[in-house]
Amino acid sequence: MRLKKTFTDEFPLNSKEQRDVAPCFGPLLASLAQLHMELSPSQSPSPATAVKKQKSSLKTPFLPSLRRFARFSMSAPQPRLAVASRASCLSVDAGHREDVLAAARAFVPKCLSETHLELTVSGLKAKARGKVRDIYEGKGYMVLVTTDRQSAFDRVLASIPFKGQVLNKTSIWWFSKTEHIVPNAVICSPDNNVTIAKKCSVFPVEFVVRGFVTGSTDTSLWTVYNSGRRHYCGNILPDGMKKNQKLPANILTPTTKETNHDVPVSPDEILKMGLMTEDEYLEVSSKAMSLFEYGQQVALDHGLLLVDTKYEFGKDSDGNILLIDEVHTPDSSRYWIASSYQERFNACLEPENVDKEFLRLWFKDHCNPYEDQVFHCYLYIFLYETITNSKFQIPTLEESIHDRISRKVSEVLESL
Repeated sequence: MRLKKTFTDEFPLNSKEQRDVAPCFGPLLASLAQLHMELSPSQSPSPATAVKKQKSSLKTPFLPSLRRFARFSMSAPQPRLAVASRASCLSVDAGHREDVLAAARAFVPKCLSETHLELTVSGLKAKARGKVRDIYEGKGYMVLVTTDRQSAFDRVLASIPFKGQVLNKTSIWWFSKTEHIVPNAVICSPDNNVTIAKKCSVFPVEFVVRGFVTGSTDTSLWTVYNSGRRHYCGNILPDGMKKNQKLPANILTPTTKETNHDVPVSPDEILKMGLMTEDEYLEVSSKAMSLFEYGQQVALDHGLLLVDTKYEFGKDSDGNILLIDEVHTPDSSRYWIASSYQERFNACLEPENVDKEFLRLWFKDHCNPYEDQVFHCYLYIFLYETITNSKFQIPTLEESIHDRISRKVSEVLESL
């Protein structure tokens, strides 16, 4: 896609920001704005070919023990032939864009980097501190606080303005949109950074669903494929694929939930290790594949490709299987700009990312993560507005974020 606008034309930056960030962010951010100016409901951009149904060359595993899982490991979505126009407010409203960037700059020293609700909310106990979320337990419920912490390569690197709010609101939106596929544990979201959920017994397996051969980490599908492996997590992959190529069909590549690094496992290994029963695995596998196919449809309608994602599930006190944690956020999922995918793939160029992968590569190659939070914030907000078709509401700071969260969580827990 030919870019007609420059980075500095589209985004109001000071001279230092232009010098430090524009060389890397310019092509991507300019193309994001250009994407929404160019798309119209009557157009059928070339990337739609990337999601057309293709005849699968993936072979069902021959082993009898794996054969019973084949229908849940691979699934080919129906063809999608057009991309609808859903413009992010950041792309079409210069005033909103300036307000967001100005607010992000002012918010940098006020980011929510950690919480201590066990000290401020009666009856609440600290349960765990993840890379991004602080988890509490009280009165039979789980309180999940999504902070502004940014992690990459299994390390917390910095804090990104408004990131926690964007992740939580994105996830809440997807939870509400996917209830027809699988029930979830969400009770309510009393604050932009908070989700209160049912207490569940969590399956020690993450269900990773992939639609493309891509990635940069040791466990990414491209890394595995490029090493020569063709048998992966119960799937048999065809020869001759290139990096960032669409798979003939979506595949499921589960991993165990480990403290340091997740370990890929096959369906048989999950059963042998006693991580799930066969009935549990079959039900959850089916739901994971359906969630991903639905997510791909919604993303494409909004000009994006949902490349891969992960899901977590658990059982409530009544034995019901529920979707938990987060859904289709830029931290748990990989998104590409749809309109430029095919052209860039044909030219052997990396797709345009709007997700954590872009930040991971940026941290690795170009920047000091402690100085560029504002621009990372932009990507999170852009994705939220594009997916939800909602305008990001800049939070007021009449009270500290921690005090606000403590007050709202206390009020809700007292009413439950």
